[in-house]
Amino acid sequence: MHRRSPPSTTTVPPKAPKRPRSLNDVNEATPMNDPYLWLEDVDGEQALDWVRAHNQPTLDELTSSERFERMRTGTLEVLETDDRIPYVRRRGEFLYNFWRDTAHPYGLWRRTTLDSYRSDAPEWDVLIDVDALRESEGENWVWAGASLNRPDFDRALISLSRGGADATVVREFDLPTRDWVPDGFDLPENKSHVSWIDRDTVYVGTDFGEQPDGRGPWTSSGYPRVAKRWTRGTDISEAVTVFTGDVDDVTIGAFFDTTPGYPRHFVYRATDFYNAENYELRDGELVHIEVPPDADYSVRHDILTVTPKSEWTVDGVQRPAGSLLAFDYPAFLRGDRTHHVLFVPDEHTSLQDYAYTATRLVLVTLHDVATRIQVLDARTWEPTSITGLPELSTLGILDVDPDDSDEIWLSASSFTEAPTLLHGDATTGVEPVKSSPEFFDASTVVTEQFFATSDDGTQIPYFVMRRDDVTSGPALLYGYGGFENSLTPGYLAVSGRNWVTRGGIYVIANIRGGGEYGPSWHTQAQKAGRHLVYEDFASVARDLVSRGVTTAERLAAQGGSNGGLLMGVMATSYPDLFGALVCQVPLIDMRRYHLLLAGASWMAEYGDPDDPEEWSFISEYSPYQRVQAAVDYPELLVTTSTRDDRVHPGHARKFVARLEETGHRVRYFENIEGGHGGAADNKQAAFKAALAYEFLWRTVGREPVGPESGR
Repeated sequence: MHRRSPPSTTTVPPKAPKRPRSLNDVNEATPMNDPYLWLEDVDGEQALDWVRAHNQPTLDELTSSERFERMRTGTLEVLETDDRIPYVRRRGEFLYNFWRDTAHPYGLWRRTTLDSYRSDAPEWDVLIDVDALRESEGENWVWAGASLNRPDFDRALISLSRGGADATVVREFDLPTRDWVPDGFDLPENKSHVSWIDRDTVYVGTDFGEQPDGRGPWTSSGYPRVAKRWTRGTDISEAVTVFTGDVDDVTIGAFFDTTPGYPRHFVYRATDFYNAENYELRDGELVHIEVPPDADYSVRHDILTVTPKSEWTVDGVQRPAGSLLAFDYPAFLRGDRTHHVLFVPDEHTSLQDYAYTATRLVLVTLHDVATRIQVLDARTWEPTSITGLPELSTLGILDVDPDDSDEIWLSASSFTEAPTLLHGDATTGVEPVKSSPEFFDASTVVTEQFFATSDDGTQIPYFVMRRDDVTSGPALLYGYGGFENSLTPGYLAVSGRNWVTRGGIYVIANIRGGGEYGPSWHTQAQKAGRHLVYEDFASVARDLVSRGVTTAERLAAQGGSNGGLLMGVMATSYPDLFGALVCQVPLIDMRRYHLLLAGASWMAEYGDPDDPEEWSFISEYSPYQRVQAAVDYPELLVTTSTRDDRVHPGHARKFVARLEETGHRVRYFENIEGGHGGAADNKQAAFKAALAYEFLWRTVGREPVGPESGR
């Protein structure tokens, strides 16, 4: 069942616990006096010896019980069952899928037809067996994606990662012969950009060496700053430059729109994570597309669709952030700003996604974090209907055919309903074609929505998932709060099995920094507003206690990446609100984050630590600098991956070292492979999940270890 409660009537929230507000009260670790800089040497012998020495006690403590093994094998069953949905993308006449299972832990890239796919036992044509490739080449390849050429779909650019890193090797693959193309498009390991123009030409951004301006090919964020046009049969040194950005940009790139009848070349320059300059490339000349730099936009046929992320005065009218506006594209380039308003947000409703089919525009909106699907005629903008949409489910667009038909693929799920794949026509309706099995008994599980009051009075929604016979007990609070990522209700197979059905309470907080209420829900929490993220999360923690859902001693929290930073802040600024924290692949040292791997690309989110004015507000929460000996911290499990080339593993290592230096105990585990997700295959993912839940049951769960705990 699913029900909602009205916002809390509490008007004066409990006060936040007093915490240090001045750097005079905390450890100011700078590059000049940081004793743990050596832990930033990712593959250094001394650093890896430290990792191994810290991994072993954690493994000895947390992996020996029957309960851990049952959770590990149960999670692996969820990840590898043959009954789960094989999600597909149509390319031409075939549906393509990447599949991992017990026999193929690193996966198969394969395809089938729609008729076969709709059957109970589709016939799959295997194109690439990654496990066999690993064995034949002696490389720890992890699949990173495939891009097919249009309109023939007979060649693919295959990206392969070593150990799950963001950096990939790119190779050209011939589908008819099932083999690599001799002397085809081939790029060594880098964070490259590459995309098809036609069968014999690509746009590419990679390591071109020093450029005519005397600078290298990479931005300070580690992404391409040069886009070139590369023709088959020529050396990459002969590729023709089409655009060069600045070193301080995040990245630049070029791509080709293959829409029949509307071929266009585009170039973009991301000046920071959220702002970009956009151009159409015509006969070697750049034509500026004058949309706001923070706007999302698309061009389809002669329609320009724009979603501004801040208020935009256009054609003499102020349009709110999060609107969806449609322009005549050729007229827009001539300066005509006449437009249609396709969506306007309100304080409860935001636009999450949209996609065109041949004759329809499909919108996905959120109303207090519940999804709705709206369909418009793409010629008249009049609302149309679509049948077959399930109620009380989170719906998402998976794939559409924007050129030749109104085919659409949707996903549907909820906290307690396993995912269903819907297929059909956007002009008529959809129907289920595949469903995932249920992995826990949801008949006794209830989900509720509540609202907490943050420090500034803002109402913060959160979801609670529990067994109907559990009114209070150990609770796990999950959050992210950044980069406009919305946390919507979805099937929690692993958490349902390992936590909720065993008597734990699972909570998801829709704090600011996300996109649940449109762009402003995120933008108000950028840079100097970052404190709102942490105040919101703390308000949910307090609200759970005030409602009697749990106690501070039995409340845990979990988050990864930006959510790992959230956990670090909870530990160092709100330690009395939690009994335990699981901090995964985290950002921690915000004094140096912009110097490590992709960190510079996130300065639009957090600020520039080298700017004294911006460091003044970053320093108010940076966990590494705030560790103190005289504070009782929650129980901590910190995990990361050696192969994470997005968020540097040095963050997690240094946090643990600093905590131990000041007398605190921390469990630590670093996966030698895994990339930013922390796991390179399903076995590693299952191990990582079981490790976290075993830690939680031993701390806030207070469940004994032994045969009786293995149920």
